[in-house]
Amino acid sequence: MPNPRRGEIEAVLDGTPRVLVLTLGALAELEAAFGADDLLALAERFERGRLSARDAARIIAAGLNGAGASVTLDEVMRMRADGGAAGFARIVAQLLSATFGTDGETPASPLPPQRA
Repeated sequence: MPNPRRGEIEAVLDGTPRVLVLTLGALAELEAAFGADDLLALAERFERGRLSARDAARIIAAGLNGAGASVTLDEVMRMRADGGAAGFARIVAQLLSATFGTDGETPASPLPPQRA
């Protein structure tokens, strides 16, 4: 069970429920991958809502690894999510919201809303 107070979410990938969380180490990994100088720059990049499929895969890989899985970017890029690309976008949006939300407030979605 994910603990939302710790920034954890649950997502179904390849038909299996998985917990994802962006730990400090995972965020540092994303800073390096995206060339961000700090957490604020990383959050601002995500708020722009323009993420490539590779960006989404990096975020999901970091979230899975932050929760204790050991997956590579290539493994994540071969995974499937319910709803296809829109499903992956929802997972990324939920994970970023869980990570960067404060005091129960949800920041503006880093990705445009997706149709179910």
